[in-house]
Amino acid sequence: MKSPNAARRSQRAHRAILEAAYELALDRGPAKVTIDAIAARAGVGKQTIYRWWPSKGALLLDVLADAVGAVSEMPDTGDVVADLTTQMTAVTDLFRSDFARFYTGLIAEAQADDAVARGLAEQLVDRAEGPRRQRLEKAQRDGQIRADVDIAAAAEALYAPLYYRLLLRTAPLSVDHVHAVIDAALRGARPSPA
Repeated sequence: MKSPNAARRSQRAHRAILEAAYELALDRGPAKVTIDAIAARAGVGKQTIYRWWPSKGALLLDVLADAVGAVSEMPDTGDVVADLTTQMTAVTDLFRSDFARFYTGLIAEAQADDAVARGLAEQLVDRAEGPRRQRLEKAQRDGQIRADVDIAAAAEALYAPLYYRLLLRTAPLSVDHVHAVIDAALRGARPSPA
């Protein structure tokens, strides 16, 4: 009789832990989730969780990275407006899903936990901001954005309105809002017609 593949079993346990942490964070909010509860829901021992993550915050940050996945990728069709529209619409769709409850809860937790705050900033900078800025820099080199535009400021001007609506709930997130933000942010960044 063949013994079960340890690597496959390990992958299943890893996936079960990420899913359990996400579900519990949605149900209770990240602050009220415990390692004990995650272990029970995932059907693993606490030691299995601590083998991969040093803390609940580190685990929740991996849940964030897992959930964001391909949404952080930035297309490059040669048209910066089309690419921003595609990517920002994907972010908007994610923010309109159940993920929003998890994400806003994690942002709230980051206000009181420096490790979560640092990890969240690293996730945003490394996974999302880097590709966005690179795409805007390429658009700048291609002449779609003026050479004197501060790319970091342009990226913030594009994405901050999405977070503003997500966190403060001033208005619904929508594709129309994405189009309005891109138009407002890039109008001043576009080169003047010759």
